[in-house]
Formats: sequence, C-alpha cells, structure tokens
Amino acid sequence: MKDKIDKALRQLPYLPGALRLVWAAAGVWAMVWLALILVQGLLPVATVYLTRAVVDGLVAILGKGYSWTALSPLLLLVGLTALTLLAGEALRGIAGWVRTVQSEQVQDHIHGLIHEKALTLDIAFYDSPDYYDCLHRARIDALSRPAAMLENIGAFLQNSVTLVAMCLVLLRFGPWLPLILFVSTLPALFVVFHNTLRFHAWRVRNTAAERRCCYYDWMITDRNAATELRLFDLGGHFRKIFRQLRDRLRRERGDLARKEAAGKLGAAVFGLAALAGALVWMAYRASRGLVTLGDLTLFYLSFSQGQRMMRDLLANAGEIYRNMIFLENLFEYLELTPCIHDPETPLTLPEQGADVAIEGVSFQYPGSLYPALADFSLAIPRGRIVALVGENGAGKSTLIKLLCRFYDPDKGRILLDGIDLRELNLSELWRRITVLFQEPVRYHETVADNIAFGDLAAAPDTEEIETAARAAGAENSIQRLPQGYKTVLGKWFGGAELSVGEWQRLALARAFLRQASIIILDEPTSAMDSWAEADWLTRFRRLVAGNTALIITHRFTTALQADRIYVMAQGHIIEEGTHDELLSMEGHYAVSWRRQTNREATLEKGSRS
Repeated sequence: MKDKIDKALRQLPYLPGALRLVWAAAGVWAMVWLALILVQGLLPVATVYLTRAVVDGLVAILGKGYSWTALSPLLLLVGLTALTLLAGEALRGIAGWVRTVQSEQVQDHIHGLIHEKALTLDIAFYDSPDYYDCLHRARIDALSRPAAMLENIGAFLQNSVTLVAMCLVLLRFGPWLPLILFVSTLPALFVVFHNTLRFHAWRVRNTAAERRCCYYDWMITDRNAATELRLFDLGGHFRKIFRQLRDRLRRERGDLARKEAAGKLGAAVFGLAALAGALVWMAYRASRGLVTLGDLTLFYLSFSQGQRMMRDLLANAGEIYRNMIFLENLFEYLELTPCIHDPETPLTLPEQGADVAIEGVSFQYPGSLYPALADFSLAIPRGRIVALVGENGAGKSTLIKLLCRFYDPDKGRILLDGIDLRELNLSELWRRITVLFQEPVRYHETVADNIAFGDLAAAPDTEEIETAARAAGAENSIQRLPQGYKTVLGKWFGGAELSVGEWQRLALARAFLRQASIIILDEPTSAMDSWAEADWLTRFRRLVAGNTALIITHRFTTALQADRIYVMAQGHIIEEGTHDELLSMEGHYAVSWRRQTNREATLEKGSRS
C-alpha cells in the first residue's frame, strides 16, 4: 500500500501542469465552466429541502382539507421544485456545450504542442522503438487527458459542494451520521485507486503490442501494401497475427474489467448495509414521533444522495488520478530534448557557393553493431560536381544525413567554407542545401504545391514552378494531367496517381526550385527509364552550373557527369578519379562498369530481338 501511496504522490506535480495547459488553451471557457459547476453543486441541496417542504405540506393538507388557502403554499413549493429541476436540466445542457467547446480547444492546443515537439526532435529519435512507444502514449492516451481531467475536477468540485451541504443537513439528525457516510465509501476508494494503478501498468506494458496492432491494421488496409499482400497471399498471415494480438489484449483487458466490477460490487454492498442501518435507526425515531415524515424523507434523500455523491467523488478522484498517470506520458514526450541544436553564437556563411570538406568522420547509428562511416574524408571544391558510387550499405546515404546535420558525427568534422556545421544555425544550413532523397515524400497535394514545397518560404510564382518542372524533365507528364499544375495527386483525396519515375521527377523539380549553394542528389535517375535519363543528363550540368553538387548513384552513366568519382565500400573511399582514370586502374570501378554496361547491352539486344 505504501508503494501505491508513494506513486500517487509522485503524480501530483502533473496536476498544475495540466491545469496550465487547459488555461492556456481555453481560459475564458474554464471560468464559465467553473461558475456553472458551483451553481449545479447547490441545486441538489435546494431540491432536497423543497422536497421535504412539499412532503410536510401534503401531510398538513391531509389534516386540514383541500382549501385554496391550504393548497396555495403547497402549489408554490411544487412550482419552485419544478423550476429548480428545470434549472438543473438547463444548466446541464449549457455545461455540456461549454465542456465540448473547451475540450476541443484543449485537444487542438495539445495537438499543436505534440506537433511542435515532433518537428524539433533529432532524426535519431526515430531510430528508437522507445520513442515510438512514448509518442504512441502521448498521442493516443494523453491527448484528451487534460480535458478529461478538467471535467473530472469539475465533477469533483460540484459533488464536493453538494456533499458538504448534505453533511450539514445530516448533522441535525446526529453528528456521527456524516462519519458513517464517509466510512461507508472507503472500500470504493480502495477499489478506484487499485484498479487505476493496475490498468496503467497494463497499458504501459502493452504499448508495443498496441502499436503492432496499428501496424498490422495499416498493412492490411494501406494501398502501398495492397499489391504484395495479394500477390504473395500475405493477407491471411497479417490478419492472423492481428487477431492473436487483439485476442490477448482483449482477454487481459476483460480480466481487468472483471476484477474491477467485483471490487465495485463488494464496495456497493458495504455502502448499502450502512444505508440500511441508518434507515432502521431513523425509522425507529419516526415510530416514536421524534421526527416527522418530511424529516424522514429529508434524511433518506440526504444520506442516499450523500452516498452517491461520495461514490461519485471517489470515482472523480480516481479518474483525476488516472488522468494524471497518463498525463505523465504527455509531459514525458514534451520534455524530450534534442541533442542537435543551434550554437549560442552562430557563424555566418558567405552568400555564394560553398566548399565542402569532410575530415576524418566516423559515425555509428544508435543501436547499430557496426559503424556506417569510419575515418571518412572527402573534399568537394566550390562549383564542382562529385559522384559517390558503391554498393548498398557502403555509407553513401549516411553521408547525406551528416551533411544536412540530421546527425552529428561521433568523430571528425564537416566544414562548409571552413566553418564546422555545428557552428551554424540549422535554419541557415538547411537554406543553403537542397536534397533529392532516395525515397522522396509523395505529397497528396496539387502538382504546383508538390514543387513549391521545395522553397515555400520564398513563395515561388507560377513561372518559377514551371521552370523547375522543365529542369527536372517533369513538364510533359504534368501537361497530360487533367488540370495540369492544379491537379491533386495521390489516391487519399481522389487525386491522380503518377508512376514511380514521374513522382521522382516531381521530387527532382522540388529540389531544383530551391536556389541552394549545395545540391545533393541521391539516386536521381533510379526510377527513370533510359530515355528519360538521357534527356535529363543532357541538361544536368547547365542546371547545377556554379553550384557544388554531390551525386549518389548506382548508375555509372549518371556518375559520368561528375568532375570526380569516388568509390565507397564499408564506410571508406577505396578509389577515386575521373571515369577514364578509374577504368585504367582495373579496380572495383572498372569491374562494375563492365558488368553494368554488358548487362545493359544484353537487355538492349534482347529488346530489339
């Protein structure tokens, strides 16, 4: 029990934080809601007193007859009781409206906080499953918790006001009755807190399993996976795994609910026994003429409503505690701190061009057994084009992430014009770089937006967008679309679908739109056919003229456009030179060149035959 009390106390600091969130999101609505709570808390007491007066009035009439003089006070009391009940219903409706508006504003505010935090975190966080568990709990469990906590606090305050008033009513019948009322609900208090702790522990323990369920559900229903699931008959396999996980989670959740129901039943029996004992005592007093029938009604309503208020109060306290536990997940996420950040006194890069120098860089991904780069060095002079070729896993894409400072190297440094990347503002660094990633994002927006996203801050006009599209060789495919540059792409919102190569050319246009000093292209022609590649390569040097360019490619025909070619293997550069120099070395590049050209020649011969 001590551990549970300690755990409960540890959650208390999250309560002020949650209230600050609510105030920041919907302060005015919170004040209106608080006023409604106080009024609603007093209405049940007024109803109880009016009911007592009505009962006593009826008893008096029975002895005097039904004259207008006798009936008029009773009718006034009945009218006041009806107005009180109507006021209660009206206030409940208004409170529900206020609560809904307030809840929506709080949820939007928390969405904003989660999105803001997600956009500031290092890419390294996405390499950790613990981060996804934390994000899942923050997004799914904690998103609505502050609004729910506010509602619980409101109910707690309202029930507290009513309960205090009911206890004052019971005091006139005996000072020990409020104590009996409190003791009769103690088992319910234990049940609430015990089950809250047990449910939270179960939820944390099964976060990964719930995420897996979401993953398999997405796999079964997502368009990108639909073709392989049918071709390789994987649908049944994923459905089976999903059902097994859901069966286990449902069974465990059912067991928790069963134990909670049993505990609540025991607590309710204890409470009813206390009520029965108090009623017997009051009935004995009524039989001796010590209390009136109205007093007996007042006592019953006060004690039974007091018990209900007490149970509701404990349930509200339990929900507040439950929400505080899950709010820990939200604040845990919001407290994540990126390791990569701007320096205190950043330096400024020259306006034009950039010399890139990579000096003795070593880097290993978090949790990886082997380094992606080991003592890697490379120099790219201003205005030159350099190509990196090598097998998958050689470290080429890792180099892009380090150049963009998505990660910092474990050892060594990367310089732009002699300035270490860590001495630059991230926003300035990213403004100077444009990248075509190997797997570019497919934005389900218009064609124009897909290209404009390359430099949205510059607000590119139609002419600039179309120029970028022509530079990337995307203009012809765009013109075939039903609304040209205004065509919405992707199937999520009923847009047009493009081929893989067309999506790549669109991403290439996005990269070219930004007038950056450093152009990095990761497999720029991988999804293009040989005709599209040849067309694009004839314009490539003109497109990057005066800029520093790094091309990462498996295609030697693309690498031929570079001023210098570097061959990578296992995080190192093993060969370098021009195309002719590398062929004369008869090394790795020469062997790969012949193998690739022979394969392409064979394919071309086969297509002609």
